[in-house]
Order: sequence, then C-alpha cells, then structure tokens
Amino acid sequence: MAASFIDKARISVRAGNGGNGAVAFHREKYVAAGGPDGGDGGRGGSIVLVVDDNMSTLMDFRYKRKYVASNGMDGQGGRRHGKDGEDLVIKVPRGTLVRDAETNEIIQDMSGQEPYVLCRGGRGGWGNMHFATPTRQVPRFAKGGLPGESHDVVLELKLLADVGLIGFPNVGKSTLLSVVSKAQPKIANYHFTTLFPNLGVVWVDEGVSFVMADIPGIIEGASEGAGLGHDFLRHIDRCRLLVHVVDVSGCEGRDPVADFEAINEELKHYSADLAARPQIVAANKVDIMADPENLERLRAHVEAQGYTFFAMSAAAHQGTRELVQKIAQQLATLPPVTVYEPEYVPKPYVVDDSAPLDIQRAEDGTWLVEGPWLQRLMGNINFADYESRMYFDKCLRDSGLFQTLEEMGIEDGDIVSMYDFEFEYQR
Repeated sequence: MAASFIDKARISVRAGNGGNGAVAFHREKYVAAGGPDGGDGGRGGSIVLVVDDNMSTLMDFRYKRKYVASNGMDGQGGRRHGKDGEDLVIKVPRGTLVRDAETNEIIQDMSGQEPYVLCRGGRGGWGNMHFATPTRQVPRFAKGGLPGESHDVVLELKLLADVGLIGFPNVGKSTLLSVVSKAQPKIANYHFTTLFPNLGVVWVDEGVSFVMADIPGIIEGASEGAGLGHDFLRHIDRCRLLVHVVDVSGCEGRDPVADFEAINEELKHYSADLAARPQIVAANKVDIMADPENLERLRAHVEAQGYTFFAMSAAAHQGTRELVQKIAQQLATLPPVTVYEPEYVPKPYVVDDSAPLDIQRAEDGTWLVEGPWLQRLMGNINFADYESRMYFDKCLRDSGLFQTLEEMGIEDGDIVSMYDFEFEYQR
C-alpha cells in the first residue's frame, strides 16, 4: 500500500489531572485567627477533536501515538484558584470514525462541524477553606485533584462521498473521475495505478453538484482481505450510490459479465447493506471494443437484474455527460450520506465512597485494605494533624468499611494496613 495514504490509526489519549487544593491560612497584620483560605485546584485540560477539511489522511497519527493534555495548577493561599490546564485540540479529517480500541464501538463520527470532547479533564481539588466548620476551625487538609479521563481509540477514515466508483483495477475509474471533475488522479495502463482513494467534486448544473470517490481496484477475495481488501472496501460504506465501471473492450481477455458478478460478490461478502446499495453500471472503453457482443451480453445481464446501464468511453468523453446527469437525478431521490450513531456508552467515573474496596487478611493476621478512592483520600490527609485524622476516620466510617471489617471477624488490637499507613483497630 502506498505509504502516503493512512486511513486507520490507533492512539492513546489522556486528559490532564485536576490541580490539588491548597492548605493555607490567612495571615495579615492586626487580623487575629484569619482562618483557612486555601484555594481550589484548576481543572485539567480536555482532549478535543475537531474536523479539519485540509486533512485527507490520518498520516499525522502514524508517528505520534500518545496525546496528553496539560494538568490543572494547584490552588494557592488567599483563596486563589489554580489555573485550568489548556485543552489539547486534535485535528482529524472529515469522515473520521472514533472507535473504542477494546470494544470497537463507535464513540463519535467526526463528519459534522461540532468539536467533540473525547476525554474530560479531571476536576480540581478543594482547598481547605471548604472544610472549615464551627467545630473544625483549622482544617489542615485539602482535596487532591481528580485524574483526567483516558482512552485508547482507533481512528478510522471513511471518505464522505455521495458516489463511489467501483470495479476491477485498470477499468478506467480514475480516467472517469478526471473527466467529470477537476480531480487529477494518477493514471496509467497498469494494475493498481490508484493506491489510495481520490475525491472529486462533479458540477452538474447551477446549484447541483456531488462528491465522487474513485475507490481503488477491488479484486476477488477483497472481502477476506486479499489485495488491499478491507482497506478500500470501508470507503464505500458512506456512498449513497455506486457506479460500477466494467471494461467491455476485451483488451485483457476478461469477461465483463464475470467481472461484474465477481465485484458484486465481494460487496455481498463484505456487507449485505453495501450489496443492496443503489448501483449504476457503466460499460467503459466502448471506443476500443473488439467484440460488440461483450457489450450486449453485459447490458442484458445487468438490466435483467434491474440496474441502470450506460455504455461510455471515459477517455473519449463519450457518454460521460449523460452518466453524470443520471447520477445527479438518482442522488436527488436518495437519503443523505450516512452519519454513524455512537454505540459507546461512557462508563461513569466513580470518585465517591461507593467504589468497592479490596479487603484481605495476610498470613500474619494483618488486614490489608486497598482501593482507588481510598488511595485518593489518603493523599488528602495530613496524618500529623488530629482534625485531619478525625476527618479520615469519619470518611472510613461513613463508607461502611468498619462495619464490613467487623462482619469479616476483625478483633480489637488487629493491625489494619492501608498502603503505607497502619493502625490498631479499636471498636
């Protein structure tokens, strides 16, 4: 495959963490007991996807696979809020599908104009000014910022075209596109001249135009990955109408009826929906046709299946205008280009005490307690401060941890270990 066209890429993205809240106290001459005034941490930067119509491939993601937004700044004294982290904007071509790398579910179809927040930045932690109460007037603790969301995603480019040109290699698809639009695909008389899809805008009349894609040559077995396989078949998914170009010249000794059926068979194997897509059959190279019987056999075969049939020569500009007008007429009756609905349901980010803790008893009788929310909570606690320890004790009691330990058989004097903190259990 040509290295210049990349239509699938896997990347890792992570939003910034929220800044930590500050522990600070008001200090001012002649103001006694100024009280806590630690400010909140800033929100972490988010990962935002935007469409860039100047991009036509996913080449930018070939060498850079990790994207991380900036963290929020920590809060400061004087109730000063930490600065929010800057959002990281990632530009993608229009028509890019964003899939969850693990489940392959569609997260977002980047076909419209609206930016999409792929990963939200973590919330900033509260400063100690939030924890002052009539009984706890000097809180020496604050909350840490929450981590930002992260994702492993697959970006998949599906061209946004109204019409897709399909057919075997070297049947004249690129020539047809160059004749009916201003696209300038590479054209030569050998197989697989086109190694990546080309797009062209076809002008029909005042206010009437459509986008046509030259889909590189599909071969037998493409639906199973032969040749360039799925790499190109996926680009037909969005096309509202297919123009099936068949070489009837006989120059290469091929049977046009067999070629027509072979391509349609690959479409069926790839997708039943794609096989049922409206199709116009264009018999190309009639100007150099060796046996007129080929044209009539194909015409009879195609029309018997209900397809519209056109005899033409793209190189000689013969019948191309009539074909374009028929395409525009048929497009006017078809629904708009497919936009894929999201399938992915974001998992709620649990930050409260309802998250289950892992409780185990070691061989020496020590009770080992671990869990994400517990680890975050301990990062906010000043264990040298009595009020901070009381706050920690209240959080554990409210979470139901002590009740769970008692139901599991903990006794007074047993050692409880939470990461690098240990204490004797007392009812």
